[in-house]
Amino acid sequence: MTWESLPPRPGPGATPRMQLAELAAAVGEVEAALACAALLAADDPAEQPELLLYLGGSAGQSVLDSGSWKPYWARVWGARGLLYVWADSVAPDVVAGLGDEHWRVAEMCVKVATRREIGAAGDGAARLAGHELPRVRAAAVRALGRVGDTEHVAVVEAVVDDEAAEVRRSGVRALRQLAQRLDLELDRSDVY
Repeated sequence: MTWESLPPRPGPGATPRMQLAELAAAVGEVEAALACAALLAADDPAEQPELLLYLGGSAGQSVLDSGSWKPYWARVWGARGLLYVWADSVAPDVVAGLGDEHWRVAEMCVKVATRREIGAAGDGAARLAGHELPRVRAAAVRALGRVGDTEHVAVVEAVVDDEAAEVRRSGVRALRQLAQRLDLELDRSDVY
């Protein structure tokens, strides 16, 4: 996919939400989502320079120039865009991103999976629930609350005793969501 004629990039104060709204207005939401997914899935950010510059601005130029911004940021920006524009056909790209080698990409993908309620993300989120960083574990557990299935209950129960308060809180909420959503009787009165 090439994007030689993207709309003008909103000014420096534009939020990602505003930026993606402009893109969706110009090319349609499905095309905007496909563009974000292309950047998320790109092995080399230079494969999508127009998108990289549109979504990343001067930081995107730094990625292209091998500057201070690392190449994985392009994948983060692609995933972040999917918080604001969506097409069901890009769900597999988000699920694949859960296994990204860089935690920022995986974390953003788990946030997208949560917002978009991507059921196929359950196993990837379960793996991330054991990540070394508490913020990634917490995001993964929140995803399991929204998209997890019965096989993920034990993963969520395990984090209720996590050393990080943020993860424990996310675990308690996720258990409640799982119990309600899946109509389960969970024997965890100590966390409710």
